[in-house]
Formats: sequence, structure tokens, C-alpha cells
Amino acid sequence: MDEVIADSESPEELRQKLGLVNVARDFAVSELLLPDNDSYRSYADLERDYVVWNVFAAPEFALEPKTWCFPVAGCVAYRGYFNETAAKEYGQRLTDDGFDVAYGGVSAYSTLGRFSDPVLNTMMRWSDIELISTMFHELAHQKLYIKGDSEFNESFATAVENFGTERWLRTRGELERLDSADDLRPVRQEMMSLVAAARDKLTKLYADEIGIESKRARKADILNQLSADAAAYIEASGTNTRNWLAEPLNNARLVSLNLYEGRTNAFRKIMEQCENEIECFYERAEELAALPADIRAATLNGLAD
Repeated sequence: MDEVIADSESPEELRQKLGLVNVARDFAVSELLLPDNDSYRSYADLERDYVVWNVFAAPEFALEPKTWCFPVAGCVAYRGYFNETAAKEYGQRLTDDGFDVAYGGVSAYSTLGRFSDPVLNTMMRWSDIELISTMFHELAHQKLYIKGDSEFNESFATAVENFGTERWLRTRGELERLDSADDLRPVRQEMMSLVAAARDKLTKLYADEIGIESKRARKADILNQLSADAAAYIEASGTNTRNWLAEPLNNARLVSLNLYEGRTNAFRKIMEQCENEIECFYERAEELAALPADIRAATLNGLAD
């Protein structure tokens, strides 16, 4: 990145963003105790809009994600493709097999410290806060990662991202931007509360022994109502945010949301119990990671409640 920044032919906006990343990368080590390695010390232009396209799937009448297993990452609740057409084709095959499917482009991902992850051109269209917070998120995967528990991994990384971004802005004295970020937090929490309520309704519906067509119709009603309730809430809140629960919704969309947000309340509670001491937070998270999966899930559910 230093070479790109020093190159007078590099676009000024790119040079400024990479300079900011350099400072934030050092902050991630000194203040957030994230890994000090060569990740996010280099820059790569892939000459495409996304680095990867992820496919999510869930059964038509269940909210458990389909998983795929790999040598390094273990079993995860999504499958990534470096080619958008290939992702679409695979998603269509899953749809033909009766799954609910969602797919979307991803601008960054972590190789869990196995390689030196670069800053990518796909990240440059974000705001400064989005850029820095995503770097914190991806570095958190290098700090702690459990094979086979995507929900724990993503929610843990999201919690580190949120905490790190807040501390970053406070340290820089950018209180106005911090207030703006805080304004959106209640919106996200309320949106996830709407999702949780819809998940409860769907779980009960899927357990009912009623006809397939009746179940499909009721499922559609619940999902459409979720979209409508989210739109109404955003309008009433007066915030300038998009409705990421807009139609069409399906089980795969809900599964993908739950991966990143489903347990963030539990990790936020741990941070509160640790009085915002990051070392204590990591220790508690590592203790949870050492538990059997069922006990870990129950413990996190208890914290969230």
C-alpha cells in the first residue's frame, strides 16, 4: 500500500483511503489486540465489482441453513464462487431441488490468517467507516474462529467490528460520526427483533401438520408482513437507511441475516460484563468457543435473552 500511496499516478481518493487504512491497521493491533501480520498491508485491484459471490440455501420449510464443508474453513453456511454466473447456476440447481436460495456479491473475506489478505478495490466504494469496520471484522476471524459454527464466527466478528469502530471514532474525536453510527444501531436492533418474531412464527408454522399449499400460503403471508413492518418502521424512524428486509424474502435470506446478527446481542452483553475491556471480552469468547456446540449455543441464547 505504501507504494500505491507514494505513486503520484494513483488516484487521490485511493491514496487517501489507503492512508486511512494504514493508520487503522496499526490501531487494530495496538487498541483492539487483533493479529499483527501482513494482512491489509497490501492492495490488489481485481478489476471486478466483487471478490466473491456467496450462495445461501435453506429447506423450503425449515430455518436451518444448508452447509458445505471445506478443509480449512470447516463446515460453513454458504458456498462462495469467484464467478457470478457460476454462483447463479449453482443457486438455480438448488432451487430446482426445492431449496430456498439467496445469493449476493461480497466485497471482502478472510483467509483466517493462512494468507496475507490484501485491501481490495472492491472495498474502495465504501465510506471510510464501512471500510475500517470491515477490516476489523475480517481481522476478528483471524483472532477467533470455530470450524462448523458460522453463526458464532460471524456474530463474534460483527461484535468486534462494532466495538472497534466505536473506539476508533472516539479516539479520533469524531463524535459527530459516532453519533450518526449510534443512531442506526437501534434501527438494526429493531429490524432484527422483527426478524426474530417472524422466525418464531415460521418455526411454529413449519412444525404444523397442515397441507403443503396452505403452509406455503401462510409462509408467504408471514414474510410479506415482515417486509411491510420493516418498511413502516424505517419510515417512522426518519432514518436514511434502506430496507434490507424488502421483498422477496425467503428462508435463505433469513438464514444469511441471522449468521451476522443473530448472536450480536449476546456478545454485546459479554462486552458490557467486561466493562469494555477487550482482553476480558476475548477471554470470555474463547471460553465459549471451547464449549460443546449445544452448550455454547444455549449459553449464548441465555446471554441474548
